[in-house]
Amino acid sequence: MSPPLEVRNLLHSVELSAAPEAIYDALLDSRQHAAFTGFDAEIDAREGGAFVTCEGRNSGYTLALVPGRRIVQAWRHRDWPEHHYSIATFELAPMGRGTRLTFTQVGVPAEAYAALDEGWRTTYWGPLARYLAMRRRG
Repeated sequence: MSPPLEVRNLLHSVELSAAPEAIYDALLDSRQHAAFTGFDAEIDAREGGAFVTCEGRNSGYTLALVPGRRIVQAWRHRDWPEHHYSIATFELAPMGRGTRLTFTQVGVPAEAYAALDEGWRTTYWGPLARYLAMRRRG
């Protein structure tokens, strides 16, 4: 029997200049997701639906949805131990003219933590903010 996998948890809080519904849609719509990350995405935007993002590097299943407010996914990276999933939660709260996105990811393999922490910042939050700003300008 292999030793237990050491895991860590991520927590990010990001302020975005868009309505919660716009962010929710960008995260769950395959075309928009690909537009802001720059990587192919296939997302079945229903509870129980599967997703594959970043050209196959990330995959999983959507566990719960509250439109415009919350996305909960069983999420994994292709390099993780077989059958290991983390739980990724995107919480969207209106804040002034924008949204506070609170992201948690529970159960990240410890050896993947630093790369994943940076990856969310550089592949998701920054590009998502730019994408939403560009859409707002029309």
